[in-house]
Amino acid sequence: MTQQSLPPNLAAGERVVLFDGVCKLCNGWARFLIRHDRQRQFRLASVQSAQGQALLAWYGLPTDRFDSMALIDEAGLHVRSNALLRILARLPQPWRALAWLRLIPRPLRDWCYDRIALNRYRLFGRHEVCLLPSADHAERFLHD
Repeated sequence: MTQQSLPPNLAAGERVVLFDGVCKLCNGWARFLIRHDRQRQFRLASVQSAQGQALLAWYGLPTDRFDSMALIDEAGLHVRSNALLRILARLPQPWRALAWLRLIPRPLRDWCYDRIALNRYRLFGRHEVCLLPSADHAERFLHD
C-alpha cells in the first residue's frame, strides 16, 4: 500500500474502520472492536453515513455498493483480508495471535473473505436502517 495524503477530517495517526451499517455481521464486528479495542486505536464509520460516503469517494471506491470492510491508517487504505489482519494485529491477545494468518497467500485469504462478504446478508441478515451508536460509544464513531 503506498503512502497517500490523508482524507479531509482525519488526523495523522488516526485509524478508521469503514463497515456496512445495515449488515448484522458488520455491526457485530463494530461491537467487537468497541469491546476489545480498549486503547481506542480505531474509529468507526458506516459506509452509509455522510463521513463514510466521503471516505469512499476520496479513495475512488463505489458509494452505492460496498462488499468489504476497509481500514484507513497511516499506510493508506486496506480492504478485505488485509484490513482484517491489520486490525487484529493491533488488538490485545488472543486476537493479535490471529495475525499469523498473513502467512496464507493473499489471493486465498481474499477468496475466503469474499465468500463471506458477498453472502453476508443471506447468512447473517440485515437491518432495515443503519444502526446508530449508543450514547456511550458515540465518540468511537466519525461524525458528519
